[in-house]
This record gives sequence, structure tokens and C-alpha cells, in this order.
Amino acid sequence: MKYRHFPKIPQVSISALGLGMMRLPTIGGDPSRIDEAAAEATFLAALEGGVNYVDTAYPYHNGQSELFTGKVIEKHGKRDSLYLATKCPVWLVQGEGDWDRLLNEQLKKLRTDHIDFYLLHALNDERWDTILKYHGIEAMERAKKDGRIRHLGFSFHAPLPAFKRIINGYQGWEFCQVQYNYLDTEYQAGLEGIRYAAERNIGVIVMEGLRGGALAKVPPPVEKIFNRSSFKRSPVEWALRFVLDRPETVTVLSGMGAVEQVKENVRIADEVDALSLGVDEKKAFDEAAAFFRKKMPVPCTACGYCTPCPNGVAIPEVFSLYNSAVAFDTKHDLGWYKKGYVAEHKGADSCIACGECLPKCPQGIDIINSLAEAHRYLTA
Repeated sequence: MKYRHFPKIPQVSISALGLGMMRLPTIGGDPSRIDEAAAEATFLAALEGGVNYVDTAYPYHNGQSELFTGKVIEKHGKRDSLYLATKCPVWLVQGEGDWDRLLNEQLKKLRTDHIDFYLLHALNDERWDTILKYHGIEAMERAKKDGRIRHLGFSFHAPLPAFKRIINGYQGWEFCQVQYNYLDTEYQAGLEGIRYAAERNIGVIVMEGLRGGALAKVPPPVEKIFNRSSFKRSPVEWALRFVLDRPETVTVLSGMGAVEQVKENVRIADEVDALSLGVDEKKAFDEAAAFFRKKMPVPCTACGYCTPCPNGVAIPEVFSLYNSAVAFDTKHDLGWYKKGYVAEHKGADSCIACGECLPKCPQGIDIINSLAEAHRYLTA
């Protein structure tokens, strides 16, 4: 396993591949029922392969991921041989006392007295405002001082302007976690955000390198694009090599659900150096991304210029869900759209056709009608 370093934490060596605890094997398809035997085997295989960064969060597996993670680490006596990361559910904070309450709850669930890498989870403008309102940074600094957390960062799911605002809002960030893959180079923080963070010595953790598994099994036209190369690789290897090629990437998280997946990903991470992709490989990635984008119905780049919507519609996020569902011929995001957007009054159904967004869109998208089409598709 190759190891990399956060610019502000050079004394810590982090495995180039991190183990994500969000997509553990389950029983009967119920996310709250983790198949503990299979998940334990995956965990042990990852550590045996040199993985030393384990990432979980408060809501994963309907709250069961932290409990399982703490249990399996304690069972095998691995707490001192790995770096444990989890995330604060900022959306649950309603007062200043909640920061300590949530952190202490997580420490108990994880059966530890400290979190090595603590992230403020899934930040956007609204959640950053919550952090400022309830003095979240001050609470985090107190937790660092008393040893409950060692290093502080954030994960991100919003347009680029919000990312820059959050980066600029606190000089103490040590790392950030962003979605990045060969299709999402301009989505959310994107490559520009990764570079923006790196210029400020903020380390980058990559999530969704396989786009939730969608890039692990690509359609025949994309296979043909990759097969034209002189390199014979699986779609998984192509995708992981893309994100590991970035010198800013410290580790790429993978939600591996089987020992075989662990072994393949460990092998890849052990072989890849930053800045090693050749011209032909980069051309293949460009062509593959172009294939997927051509299938997407809305030419949205998630620049965020259309936001904030006066009625609260999460315009770029809705278009992203719609584009992904169409491009990958799957509606696996429907539940999340209904729960995370419609139920929170951020879905396309909350659009009142005021038209305020229309002149702001650099792509000239007919946002009002496109939102209506997206909602019909995502709720069909």
C-alpha cells in the first residue's frame, strides 16, 4: 500500500485507499441490518492490505455504521493501528450544546475516547450558517484542545461558491472531503475546488471515486473506449487510477462490500503514483465522460449561479440526481430525492416559476421546465 500525507499533518501517513463504512453488506437489502460477518471480513481484509483510514458517519446504515465500526475495531484490538474518521450531523444541531452532545454520543458508539479525523458533515451554505450561528468552530476547537478530536475538516455537497466560502471562513481546516471522479470534474467542488483547497494546504479526501458504484460497471460503448487503450483494466481500475492520479488526493474512499473488491482496490492503490497518467489514458477518460454527459438531459455544470432559489429549490442538486438517473439508466436515487429534497421542501415541486434563476444561468437552461421534467422522472 502506498501512503500519502496531509499538508498540515506531515507526520501522519495515510493509506492511498480508505475504507468507507457507508455501503457495508446488508441482510435482505435493509441498510440498518448490517451483515456483520461479511462486513467484518471486508474490514480485516482492508487492514491486512495496508488500509489505515476508516471512515464512517452518524447517519450511515440508519445509524448502525458507527456502532458496528466501534464494535469490530474493539473486537480485534485495532484502535491504535488505524485512523478513525466520523462526521458531525450538522443538520441536527439546534443549539450550542448539541456539538458536545453529538460528539460524546459518537465517541460512545465508536467505543473510543477520541476521533482522529472529525468532519462537519455534508456542508453547504445553510449548514455553514448553522455552524456560525451556534459557534460550531469554537466547539470543535475545544474538542481538539481536550483531545476528543485530533484533526478537523469537513465533507461537502454543494456548488463551488459555497465550497470557497467555507474554505475561506476558517483558517484551521486541515482537510476536506469532496466528490470527484472522471465524470464529476466540474460538479460541486470539482477540480477547481480541489486545487483551491490544495493552494491553502488543505488536504483532500476523495469520495464517490466510483460514483456510488456506477462507474464500476460501465456500458459497452465506454468499455470500447477504454479497450482501445493499450492498458487492459477493469472499469474499477480505470476509475480509481483517475482519482489517485491527482497529487492533491491524500486518500480515496471506497465502500467495499466484499473481500474480492478489497483485494482489487488494494492492488490498484499499491500500484498508482500521482501524475502517472499518459496522454492516451487522459483521452480515454475525456471520451468516456463525454459519452455519459451526452446522455444527460440537462446541461447543468452545477456552477450555482442560479442559487439561492427564493423558494428554496436545490436546483443544481435536483438536476444532478436527474442527470445521473437518466445517464446510468437507473432510478436508485429516487428514495433520496423524495426524502432529502421533496420532504425538505427543496425538491423541484417547490418551484413557483418566478423566473428569478433564468437570467443567471450561463448555460441558458430552461430551468423552470427542466425542473418540472426532473420531478416527473424522479417521482414516477
